[in-house]
Amino acid sequence: MFDAESVHHFVFSFFKFAHKFPGVPTLLRYYFVVKNDNLKKELFGLTFTNPIGLAAGFDKNAELIDELADLGFGFIEIGTLTPQPQPGNDLPRLFRLPEDNALINRMGFNNKGVKSAKERLLNRKSKVIIGGNIGKNKNTPNENAVDDYLICFEELFDVVDYFVVNVSSPNTPNLRELQEKEPLTNLLNAVQLANLKKKIPKPILLKIAPDLRDSQLDDIVEIVLSTKIAGLIATNTTINRSDLNTPENRLSAIGQGGLSGKPVADRSTEVIRYIHKKSNGKFPIIGVGGIANANDVKEKLAAGASLVQIYTSFIYEGPGVVAKICKELLKE
Repeated sequence: MFDAESVHHFVFSFFKFAHKFPGVPTLLRYYFVVKNDNLKKELFGLTFTNPIGLAAGFDKNAELIDELADLGFGFIEIGTLTPQPQPGNDLPRLFRLPEDNALINRMGFNNKGVKSAKERLLNRKSKVIIGGNIGKNKNTPNENAVDDYLICFEELFDVVDYFVVNVSSPNTPNLRELQEKEPLTNLLNAVQLANLKKKIPKPILLKIAPDLRDSQLDDIVEIVLSTKIAGLIATNTTINRSDLNTPENRLSAIGQGGLSGKPVADRSTEVIRYIHKKSNGKFPIIGVGGIANANDVKEKLAAGASLVQIYTSFIYEGPGVVAKICKELLKE
């Protein structure tokens, strides 16, 4: 009944307010946190309490880490963060497609800047694993993009557990050009070089689009192996609009943006399977795209993913979705 982004901000405010009342965090953990050693995953030298993470884009600015941890997520990815704060694209920019269990967004890396997120992460109470998804400011030309990623990397290094280099959002002009072989190799080599200078380096992953051709996926595999980054996140949102139940006139009225949710599930799984096979499983993949239940999780894991992330199903299914999936996984 209401604008999707307005509701998002309302829920954020309400959740943060409610969480301050004595007993509420304990109650949330009682209902939503499923603890079982059979759910644990060891990856990148980290121990994940369960394989279900929250994808980047929901808590861009690390404003709800403790609250979201109480909903049972095995890990939470913040961002995408940029060096300087930026408002993102014009409103409206977030749209629900209930007929397809999907969302379209063209947010445009709206965030309060990397320093702001860093301050909040320094003050968090939860020990949940945090991923830092980093990007470039809209007004930074691609030839200077490396500088933006390095700024974000250095700022976040002490407060996150792993990094995600995001070059696959369709909502920042020309960003996806950085997925091409030469600029992507240069970018990842630069971030990895900064990483290896640290006393204890941290895992660096690359997030890729579902719209890449097989030849581009071949290049991605080669780049991951040559730069020796830790792995991939597959996939981001898609610009494809085929086979949707939402009426064409509605899609036309919405316009451009990245599609997430159920319609991207099959393609995401295809990309995971292709990369896992092409690489002979030499690096881990975090699967994301259309995951709403335990069967979806098992499909991604069978295709070659080691962990998964959700986003759109969290919007449609509500705060109990992680607990529900974890309980279903334990029944097997």
